[in-house]
Amino acid sequence: MSTFGDLFRYLKIYRKYLGRRMYLIFALTVATALAQGFGITLLLPLLRASQSGGDPEDMGTAEQYLQAMLETMGIADSMVGILAFIAIVFIGKGALQFAKGGYQGYLQAQLLRELKTKLFDAYAGMDYRYYIQQNAGHFINVINQQVNRFFSSFSSFMGFTSQVVNSTSYFGFAFVIAWRFALMALGVGVVLLFLFKYLNAYVRRLSRKRSAEMSTLNKLLVQSLQGFKYIVSTGQTSHLRSGVVDSVNRLTGYIFRQRTARAFTTALKEPVSVLLIVSLIALQVTVFNDPIAPIFVALLLFHRGMQAVLAMQGGWQGTMDKIGSVEMVDDELGAVLQNQEQSGKRRLDSLRKSITLRDVHYAYNDEDGDVLRDINVDIPANTTVALVGESGAGKSTLVDLLTLMLKPRTGTVTIDGVPHDEVDLASWRDQIGYVSQETVVFDDTVANNIHLWQGDIEDDAALRERMIHAAERAHADHFIRDLPNGYQTVVGDRGVRLSGGQRQRLFVARELFKEPNLLLLDEATSDLDTASEQHIQDSIDVLKGETTVVIIAHRLSTVKNADRVYVLDEGRVIEEGSYHELRARENGQFREMVEMQSL
Repeated sequence: MSTFGDLFRYLKIYRKYLGRRMYLIFALTVATALAQGFGITLLLPLLRASQSGGDPEDMGTAEQYLQAMLETMGIADSMVGILAFIAIVFIGKGALQFAKGGYQGYLQAQLLRELKTKLFDAYAGMDYRYYIQQNAGHFINVINQQVNRFFSSFSSFMGFTSQVVNSTSYFGFAFVIAWRFALMALGVGVVLLFLFKYLNAYVRRLSRKRSAEMSTLNKLLVQSLQGFKYIVSTGQTSHLRSGVVDSVNRLTGYIFRQRTARAFTTALKEPVSVLLIVSLIALQVTVFNDPIAPIFVALLLFHRGMQAVLAMQGGWQGTMDKIGSVEMVDDELGAVLQNQEQSGKRRLDSLRKSITLRDVHYAYNDEDGDVLRDINVDIPANTTVALVGESGAGKSTLVDLLTLMLKPRTGTVTIDGVPHDEVDLASWRDQIGYVSQETVVFDDTVANNIHLWQGDIEDDAALRERMIHAAERAHADHFIRDLPNGYQTVVGDRGVRLSGGQRQRLFVARELFKEPNLLLLDEATSDLDTASEQHIQDSIDVLKGETTVVIIAHRLSTVKNADRVYVLDEGRVIEEGSYHELRARENGQFREMVEMQSL
């Protein structure tokens, strides 16, 4: 792609997030450049005035216009007046530059806010099937590191565009003063930019590789830290270290090559500018015999122009350094927005009738086939239903269908008579409590883990009482009070400072605090000792007749009091009935499972 094509492409990306307000930056940049170029050009009449005027016939057209303007102002022959005017112009230029810098900072802050907020909202609303195809390291890399690099790329991009305007301004003023001199300088500048084109393409390839490698490294680091206890206790660190080190080496290699390219560009600035200036002045004086005053001013403009050209290359190269992040963030946001969860419009009140699954089939992908087949399940409101079966039978997938995190491939999930594709998802999920096999505990206080930041228990007595009541029902209150700071104890990342059973009881307490209409328990008591399991079982039994409860359990002792039990095998419901009915059924799989557990 050409440089101009890239320029407009990235300008379009920035505008997508900032809108037309970003064009004010260009207006301020043009005004600043014109003020600076005009201020430097005023040195020409200042030099004439220092030499006690000059023959108007020796003046170029531009200089004659300047002289006429100064005469109108009454300061054409006054060095003090011209100096004061130059000072006013540069003060104005400073004010414009301050306004540009301040507004650019404001736009950068807006860009960061827009990107992080939009990405978070997009991630929060993405389809669950899209989520399970990715990894947590990728998401964290994009929303943190890549967004931050996108943010800083805007500064490099604006620096580049500013230098384009500056160089155009300097060469423009130089052209009207000494056109042959400026024309040669402009030709040299174009040649330099053409040569730098290949360096820019190289830097952009490095940037894309760097962004992709950062996602790989982030994935390895997140997975290593999440599995820290297992990895260290089993001496597996060296195996993971090799992958991390290889990724770090690749990443630092890309960074080194990017920095080398930048150093090359920086090192060329002064020597190239000085050599060209000396050569062109010699050519102007010896070949064209031009007067020295216009050449002197054009020289200053040309020097500024060449510095701007090389700075323009540096700004574009800085943009290319981070362009992989710009492309990754923009592509990621587009991909996530294309995979947003679709919600219906019909809001649900409290569950009153039933949840019904009719002829439901589900497949995670077409190649692997259906993991659920011909599922017909009825869950009347305020009843307790158990789903049992061997691992891989489809129980957790069926629960994901109840929350509508997954939608049937064929068939219908109906909630109080409303088909799943018509349900307003937020109104349904507000009614659900869910205790999964994997405990969800946040790196915060016990209190905030239970009520999820709904207030301050020190100031809200009602909130505190409700929270403690939920903890008591989950058999968690006694161990919480034994913690160093009680309910204000910080439990660490994923509750690392608690035992497995304590984490699970804290998780259960949170869902009981919510007082859901549908409580889903996916192996909720699997990590608990017998006494704790019995306490939670008692809490669940108290909900009988008041709340709809769906239990997934391998320990069949926990489903004795269920109103109905569904037995799944290889994605099908093969038996259904009460616990005692299934227990008494000859040659039934449920009976075999019960006997294996010696119940």
